[in-house]
Parts: sequence; C-alpha cells; structure tokens
Amino acid sequence: MTARAVRIWYKVHRWTSIVSTGFLLMLCITGLPLVFYHDILHWQHADLEPPAMAAGTPAAPLTAVEAAARTRHPSLVIPFISWDEDDPNLLFVGMAEAYDSPPETFKLLAVDARTAKILGEPNLTEGVMYILRTLHVDMFAGIPGKLFLGVMGLLLIVAIVSGVVLYAPFMRRLDFGTVRQNRGRRIKWLDLHNLLGIVTLAWLTVVGATGVINTWADSIFKIWQFGQLADMIAPYKDLPAPQKPVSVDVAYQAAMKAAPEGRVPSFMTYPGTLFSGRHHYGIFLRGEEHVTAKLLTPVLIDAQSGQLTDMRRMPWYVDALFVSQPLHFGDYGGLPMKILWVILDLISIAVLVTGLYLFFTRRRTAEEQLGLAVNDRKLEPAPAS
Repeated sequence: MTARAVRIWYKVHRWTSIVSTGFLLMLCITGLPLVFYHDILHWQHADLEPPAMAAGTPAAPLTAVEAAARTRHPSLVIPFISWDEDDPNLLFVGMAEAYDSPPETFKLLAVDARTAKILGEPNLTEGVMYILRTLHVDMFAGIPGKLFLGVMGLLLIVAIVSGVVLYAPFMRRLDFGTVRQNRGRRIKWLDLHNLLGIVTLAWLTVVGATGVINTWADSIFKIWQFGQLADMIAPYKDLPAPQKPVSVDVAYQAAMKAAPEGRVPSFMTYPGTLFSGRHHYGIFLRGEEHVTAKLLTPVLIDAQSGQLTDMRRMPWYVDALFVSQPLHFGDYGGLPMKILWVILDLISIAVLVTGLYLFFTRRRTAEEQLGLAVNDRKLEPAPAS
C-alpha cells in the first residue's frame, strides 16, 4: 500500500471513529444490561406468572379475556392480544383510548389464559430498564434519534472497514497478538487497541449492522403497511367498516384452522388497528423454534364474515428486521450466548476507550500523524482511532 493510500485510510478511520465513539460508548454501556432485558423483566414481574395447574388445562375463550379487560377499564378499547413467547398460559391485553392510538399510550394487562383472571398491569414505560432501553434505541428523541444513531452505526462500519485495511499490512511485520512493551506507552496502547479491535471485528460488524437495521424499524413498518398490507386489504378499500364484527374467538379459530403446521399465535390485532385495517382481525403466527419464533406470518380474517381473507409470509425486509432485533442483543442462544455478548461488549468498550486515549494523546510527529509504527526504516501502517 502506498503512503498516500495509508494517509487516506488513516484519516477515514480516525474521523469516522472519533465522530461516533462517544455515542457508541453510550450504546455499549446501555447495551450491557439490555442483553438480559427479558430476564430482568421476568424477575421484576415474577408476580405475573400464572399459577400452576394440571397439565392440559384448556384455555378460556378469548371473549372471556376481553370481558375481564373491559371490566377493568370500561372506557378503553382493545387493539391487540398477545401470547407470551415463554409461557403460553400468559396473555397480554393492550388497551387504549382508540384502536390507532400510539403504542406508548397503551395500558398493558397480564391475564391468565386458562382462567381469564387479570394478574396485574405491568408498566414498561418507567424504571431504570425503560430509561436504558430508550437511551439505547432513540436517546428520548423518537424517530430523529433512531435515525441519528443509525448514522453513527454506519460510521462504525466504515471505521471497522478502514481499520481492517490499515491492520492487514501492519500484521505482516508482527506476530498476531503482539503488544510491544518496550516502545513507549502510546505504542503499547496502539497495539492493544489494534488487538482488541481485530478480536471483536466480527461481533462489532454484526452488532453494528443489526443496530442500523433496527433504527429503520418505523420506516420498514410503514413500507410493509403501504405495501403488502395495503395489497392484502385492497378489495375492502371502499367498503364500510363492519358494524357488528364476529367475535374474537370466531376469528381466532378461523386463523388457527388455516395455520401451517408448526405455527402458533404471537399476537392478534383488532379491526381498526394499523396492523390489520378497518375490516379485519389480524392473527400473526410465529414458529415454535427459537429462531423461527421471530418470523411472523400475518393471517387476515374478515371481521364481517369470520372467513379467511389472506395469509402471506412477511417480505424479506421485515424478516430481516425481526431477525436483527434479537441478534443485536444476543437473544438466540440462551444464557451462554448472552454471556458471550457481555464479554464482547466489555472488550468493545475497551477498544473505544483506547481509541479515545490515542486520539487525545497524539503527538504532532510524522509518525503519529500517519498512524505508522516505524521499525528498521519500514513503514507499518497501524489503525488509530
């Protein structure tokens, strides 16, 4: 690689790193407890677990679940019912002032699926975990915050690519993992930064890419809503909304009768919501395996007749979003994968901290400005932050 190319790649690496490092450090720190987000929620809301009953106890009708929820909050409507992924006997009923109310205004009721008894009303919009998650997702800035963090994620990917380009010729001069102890403190930190960066290369790329995809969630949902969903409900576009919809149980049974083998309900939306339109119940099916549990198949049931209208796999871009969300937090391989994610997250924090140290302690010499380690008059390009 020529000296000019080294200078260019070094500047790309340095400035993409320094611009994004502060925000990436915040994301790594807030992301540590979020790896165990679901575990912490289960621990915090242990009182919501359904009581033990005889195996095979049948589920109560969904109309009974509706009645219990409406008795608790008679002035609210029910936009959705969802099934807990870990416990099929636990239902969550969302209640709001209108079917198209924003999700952050919903009340959430936990209900025993077998008895239709309300177990409690968990509030997921308060507490330390809510603050950490919101900081990590959008910094309390909504969609602009998400898109900004997405840009930071793209800068991270550019920094990774430029770091690899600089590190490859550097490693021809040294054995892998070398940390030169006798070349001064800054060279030692530089070698440590390079080593930790290359160790976490694959993980940082995966987490950075999935993080960028997650920041596009709102846009992806809009594309699906105005694309596939609009096509599925197009025949009903000019029809009036049904005045007396069929019961939720009729719609549920029709969907489950048409469900492919190995698919179970994830959540169910009511007519008037953004997930199913004015004329349909929407039953969203998921797989039973840990990976396929994130992939949804929407089933639309005519709210007037109770008949199946349409059933399709989600488009690839929605599947990419659903897969990237749990992968971003290591939520695929159980506790061992989560522990691995925490270890790699901690190493990444060390990469960012050493990068900041190298940036703020750089010396105005040709060697430091170019990020080169000089050994026996040979240039060894090294990535600096």
